[in-house]
Amino acid sequence: MLQLSLDPSPPISTRFFSELFIIEEEEMANRESSSIWSRKWGKKDYGTIAVAAFTILSFALLFTLDPSSSSSSSSSYSSSSTNNNKVNNPLVKLTLLPNAKLTGAVCLDGSSPGFHFQKGFGSGSDSWVLHIEGGGWCDSIESCSSRQLTALGSSEAMDHEVPFSGILSQVASQNPDFFNWNKVKIRYCDGASLSGNPESEFQNEAKLFFRGRLIWKAIIDEISTMGLANAKQDALLEDWQL
Repeated sequence: MLQLSLDPSPPISTRFFSELFIIEEEEMANRESSSIWSRKWGKKDYGTIAVAAFTILSFALLFTLDPSSSSSSSSSYSSSSTNNNKVNNPLVKLTLLPNAKLTGAVCLDGSSPGFHFQKGFGSGSDSWVLHIEGGGWCDSIESCSSRQLTALGSSEAMDHEVPFSGILSQVASQNPDFFNWNKVKIRYCDGASLSGNPESEFQNEAKLFFRGRLIWKAIIDEISTMGLANAKQDALLEDWQL
């Protein structure tokens, strides 16, 4: 479930998001209607259809005899489309938290947590949107031990670059509300929706670290120094898959 929180209030600190208004986004399905027109065909109509069919067949034969034209056109379109996507939605690098291991703010496997940051511009340079990655919970030693070997439990398995699309896109036509805002994608790697606490951590031979609260605080502290503390508008997107 995707939740959107907006806060037009003055500058924020680590207490951030505690007073945000939650707006549930609902997806509306659009239905298309079509009309079917029919009539009886006369002899003149059949003649017209025959001429049209002959013309279409002639063009088809030309393309069959010169397949390079179609192939070249298709290849050119594919290449152009790929290049446009790269330009419009460039890959955003992963930033690992510095000193995470010293503060105890670590992923399930003990590696440093991270986030992806794209700087805002223009009228959105003082506005921020944060997206928390979803991924559900691990609910046993076995499932958490398996999870720590994946990107949902270790930064060592995370993609170092990811595309920002949809509500994180910097293309105005795709994302008219937030395209020029500062955008942060927080990677999820604690297995408990950023709610784990070392004080209640179960010590076991598997060496699992449930440090979600520390991760959340450390990331907010880090991006606050990058401008979040002076934000004029804030939006929090939660994408938990429970």
